[in-house]
Amino acid sequence: MTVKTEQGRRLGRHAVLLSALTLALLSSACAPLVVGGVMVGGAIVATDRRTSGIQLEDESIEVKAASRVREQLGDRVHVNINSYNRLVLITGEAREEADREALGRIVGGVENVNHVLNETAVMLPSSYSSRSNDVYIAGKIKATLVDAPDLMSNAFYVVVERGTVYMMGRVTEREAKRAVDLTRSISGVGKVVRAFEIISEEELARLVPPSTKKQPDASATQ
Repeated sequence: MTVKTEQGRRLGRHAVLLSALTLALLSSACAPLVVGGVMVGGAIVATDRRTSGIQLEDESIEVKAASRVREQLGDRVHVNINSYNRLVLITGEAREEADREALGRIVGGVENVNHVLNETAVMLPSSYSSRSNDVYIAGKIKATLVDAPDLMSNAFYVVVERGTVYMMGRVTEREAKRAVDLTRSISGVGKVVRAFEIISEEELARLVPPSTKKQPDASATQ
């Protein structure tokens, strides 16, 4: 007879989640995911704190920006473009500083873009093993945030590039600090970059129905 503890069940769920994420994300060039929410490897699976109109705008921004970058820079860059609430994050690699600077101008010229965070490195494209490691780290982050009793995991949009984690989303300062602290504790995470839109607790109360809220973890705030 086998007796499963709560820890064992939790580890089992995490193993299944990591396996599924790895299969889904390895088919893409980078490792973006909305944790428990809108996107995993490009597939819309739920909702988040953006309006449906803004979500469509973000998707349009990504498509237009990627198309213009391909047309103007071709294979001189290997980049990933992710938009959240009109904040556009560019990660990846450019062969020359001039190309890196051009990326910011090209993406910034796309309709409805409010701000560009250009995190592109001047270097050769990352290796397959590096990208695979990013996918694995992204999976661990997802599992950790989903398991946190005091966080709504679908509020966080995470991109991992060469071990650096970029965290986006419309969250309160309390949520942001908690999510960043959890992410920094994960093996393999080199640095965490906050790119959140900070909202007040009052605005959160208006955005999120009471029945779906998680209560803050008292131990995390002490």
